[in-house]
Amino acid sequence: MSATQPNPGIIFETINAYQRSAALQAGIELDLFSEIGRGTNSVDALGRALKASPRGVRILCDYLVVQGFLTKGSSGYGLTIDSGMFLDRGSPAYFGSVATFLLDPRLTAPFASLAEVVRTGTTTLPGEGTVSADNPVWVVFAKEMAPMMWPVAGDVAEMLQSEGEMRVLDIAAGHGLFGIAVAQKSPKARITALDWPNVLAVAKENAQKMGVAERHTLLPGDAFTTDFGGPYDVVLVTNFFHHFDKPTCETLMRKMHRALTPGGCCVTLDFVPNEDRVSPAMPAEFALMMLGTTAAGDAYTFSEYQEMFGNAGFASSKMHPPLRPGGALIVSQRGELQA
Repeated sequence: MSATQPNPGIIFETINAYQRSAALQAGIELDLFSEIGRGTNSVDALGRALKASPRGVRILCDYLVVQGFLTKGSSGYGLTIDSGMFLDRGSPAYFGSVATFLLDPRLTAPFASLAEVVRTGTTTLPGEGTVSADNPVWVVFAKEMAPMMWPVAGDVAEMLQSEGEMRVLDIAAGHGLFGIAVAQKSPKARITALDWPNVLAVAKENAQKMGVAERHTLLPGDAFTTDFGGPYDVVLVTNFFHHFDKPTCETLMRKMHRALTPGGCCVTLDFVPNEDRVSPAMPAEFALMMLGTTAAGDAYTFSEYQEMFGNAGFASSKMHPPLRPGGALIVSQRGELQA
């Protein structure tokens, strides 16, 4: 007999996985983790503090213990190291708000009919899916995902840090944190943030809060049709290319090429799976999100990025070690387009 026997466990776990995300979302919405962080750890006390049913609180907390989000002992419930760091509002690293965006019904709806999406090869969302013009979901993204993106933005800004003049175009800026972080690290950097007007309102507010508004200019519009101006020393493209097919990406890359100075570069942050497309897990799995929510998006390998940037006239592309959480950084140096 084989040492490994068939086990249906992974099938049942996957079937019930919706309960796990729902339980986490409920805990965040009720502010359960923050209340436990304040020392409230019995079922009755939590029920009073959260204005919730003791039965409901007990069952939810026990489930979250089983799933590894809480601990349970003689003194009641407690936070795990991860929950204490990321789900307690009292922590400076809190990013529980990301659930608001990632579990937004406008993102999750296509996965209720994923078989149809696979049959057609495109999203069931209207128009171009999440990248339809002025889609309000990106305002939610800009507001709720910022805490998760700020550490990564700091890493990018440190890599680009300069004491000299630097003009930076931040494409699909969203919350604006990548350009803002560059402006903070590089005192002579001037940032132009491009996005739809409703999203740029969030970036503007963040630039004002972080003291760089005088070097942070807004450029409202669509990345494919709006005149970039320039020339720029750096073009930032963070988590954007994956929304489109290769020809569309190359069209944008050519436009960026024309907007860069001769010595300029494009800095791409994205989910980049290995060439086998099944590792590492996070970027490999991200392709399914693009299948469900976009008309033709994908998670591209580094060799695919090299090819696209090369076709657009860039002289070289180099991938840097993955950034937290799960993103890789590609720096593409400008080159002259062939006639």
